Amino acid sequence: MKTDLLATLNEKQQQAVSSPPNHQLILAGAGSGKTRVLIHRISWLIASNEASPYSVLAVTFTNKAASEMRARMSESLQTSVAQMWIGTFHGLAHRLLRMHWQDAGLPEGFQILDSDDQLRYIKRVIKYLELDDTRWKPKQAQSFINAKKDAGLRPQHIEPGFDLFVKTQLRIYQEYENIVRQAGVVDFAEILLRTYELLRDNPVLLQHYQQRFKYILVDEFQDTNAIQYAWLKQLAGNENYLTIVGDDDQSIYGWRGAKIENIHRFTQDFPTAQVTRLEQNYRSTQNILSASNALISNNTGRLGKELWTQDADGEDIAVYEAFNEIDEAHFITAEIKKWGQLHSFSDVAILYRSNAQSRVLEESLIQANIPYRIYGGQRFFERAEIKDALAYLRLVTNGHDGAAFERVINWPTRGIGDATQNLIREHSRAAQQSLWDAARAIIEQNILSARASKALQHFLNLIADLRETVWNADTLYEQVESVIKGSGLIEQYRATDRDKMLSRLENLEELITAARTYQPEHDEGSLLNSFLAHAALEAGEEQADEHQACVQLMTLHSAKGLEFPLVFMCGLEEGLFPHQMAIAEHKHVEEERRLCYVGMTRAMKKLVLSYAQTRRFHGREAMSPPSRFIKEIPEEFLSPVRITKSKNSGGYRTVSNYLPSNPIQAALPFQLGARVRHEKFSDGTVLAFEGQGEHMRVQVNFDRYGSKWLVLAYAKLVEVNQSCFL
Repeated sequence: MKTDLLATLNEKQQQAVSSPPNHQLILAGAGSGKTRVLIHRISWLIASNEASPYSVLAVTFTNKAASEMRARMSESLQTSVAQMWIGTFHGLAHRLLRMHWQDAGLPEGFQILDSDDQLRYIKRVIKYLELDDTRWKPKQAQSFINAKKDAGLRPQHIEPGFDLFVKTQLRIYQEYENIVRQAGVVDFAEILLRTYELLRDNPVLLQHYQQRFKYILVDEFQDTNAIQYAWLKQLAGNENYLTIVGDDDQSIYGWRGAKIENIHRFTQDFPTAQVTRLEQNYRSTQNILSASNALISNNTGRLGKELWTQDADGEDIAVYEAFNEIDEAHFITAEIKKWGQLHSFSDVAILYRSNAQSRVLEESLIQANIPYRIYGGQRFFERAEIKDALAYLRLVTNGHDGAAFERVINWPTRGIGDATQNLIREHSRAAQQSLWDAARAIIEQNILSARASKALQHFLNLIADLRETVWNADTLYEQVESVIKGSGLIEQYRATDRDKMLSRLENLEELITAARTYQPEHDEGSLLNSFLAHAALEAGEEQADEHQACVQLMTLHSAKGLEFPLVFMCGLEEGLFPHQMAIAEHKHVEEERRLCYVGMTRAMKKLVLSYAQTRRFHGREAMSPPSRFIKEIPEEFLSPVRITKSKNSGGYRTVSNYLPSNPIQAALPFQLGARVRHEKFSDGTVLAFEGQGEHMRVQVNFDRYGSKWLVLAYAKLVEVNQSCFL
């Protein structure tokens, strides 16, 4: 059996699997078969009689990975592995707490709080401490508490000094500890910290588990936080063997508490550890790997490795310089459509840095009838923050919209509780009135307490003020922007977790951008009503069925661990990727570079990078230089995609041969970026084209009238001068 285990492995994989008992760092590059090596290592130890199935502790990061490992282990060992300790950090720690609840100071039937339940407790604490929850946001306190627990810190371990913020957060943390202890519940972050303390404070129990788990193996070690690493070292002690599998070049979760320092410290904490580098890649072409190697070499302090493959060099990486984000989306859509003529749409992924980038891509794919799914997320108009903003806009235009009324009456929270809302509903039913009219009526009839009446009147006044602001606004985007800003949503989302905050605020800004560029297909009266109808219809378009062949759209963070024959990475501009929030600090830029490296190494056969000369983002149009990450890739691996003039004066896009089909030549009367003149709207700049023949439409950003879509056959546009962009 031992020989069989090694037969299908390359030399370095064999070395990692069959090494004698010792601490080991398996530095596993992207696509190098790390999970396979980890499973074979466990099987080897058992087949060699070095370990029994019950002396192995195998740790993963996700339940899906744990399930896969158990299934593959069962297949490898030809027996059930139900009793083996294979699971996530939190799953294994929870198992220990259940077994030793008394020593852990917990009731036997203790329950785990999810994020929402934890937040409810924190809100109670803030109220009990008589703190102003508009200043001391519950979600901010939740982030503070969880971060401290991930770092292994209780309130008594933190010295606030003269910092009022830290002092107040510590008061909340301490009182929260008291209330959840009385309730006999634990939050998610508590599970690991409590387990660490359980073993730390019970030497006999710690010795028992140190004697039991002779071999500890950990996947995705680069993603561990402080308490996770402390727990592993605790179990390893002085006698056991710790094998970690990871890649410092794929450490992309620093914002979530992951410590890249852990993988760098491992050989210092365990100086006898053997280091094995898995550099042979079984996923990508050599050109993709060489470009990725060159990019990541710009990071400092790396453990170092060079990915390579026995496969062919493959095609160059295509780079497309779009005029704007609409042109970028149309280019990507056109190339996917060509790909779909010979291949499956499920082979294709579009990766982006920010969720907000999906809107333009989604619209382009819908127009082209290309099925797609947002991987691990929601479509743009289905996202909660977008629905919140649209609900305010609906209520402003129609006070009798009951669904919109109920969605935003107490969001952001403004002291209108369930009792008041139930009264409004009851009065609405009894009097056959809208919720809006019912709310006004119960105020006039003095049914509510003075406090509740004041809160409800404040809400009605807010909507009335927003309505007046909308009526006085000159443009659609000003209407949308004024409602979003006046609603309090921005302040509400600023108090959420940092990663969620950025995504939600960017999505709200993208909604303003959508309003700025929106053009109705027909004259439907109110432009705002037309825009709201458009949003509802877009949200109503179902994503592709999970079994249907479709394009996958996702953030770069979501792409980790996945692979696709054709990958588009869009929005590679300074300020977007690397993100503006990261540019100020070297370590954050390095994490962004690792994120780019992860994205590039998702591509198996073909990789396309794109950036825009101008992009309307964060509510404004800006010109940003191409990302430094493109410049860090040697030109020998890149092939630019260009727009040129044909001999018959029509324009066509010439695409480098990164796609199997021949380039499609579509006659265009102007280049993107050309300056044109219209009889009514005067001068403007060509932004995009769509459709063909007599149905072709052109988007022009007119200097005085803004962006408009025109039917080319009737527009009678005249080119003023050649574009300076192309």
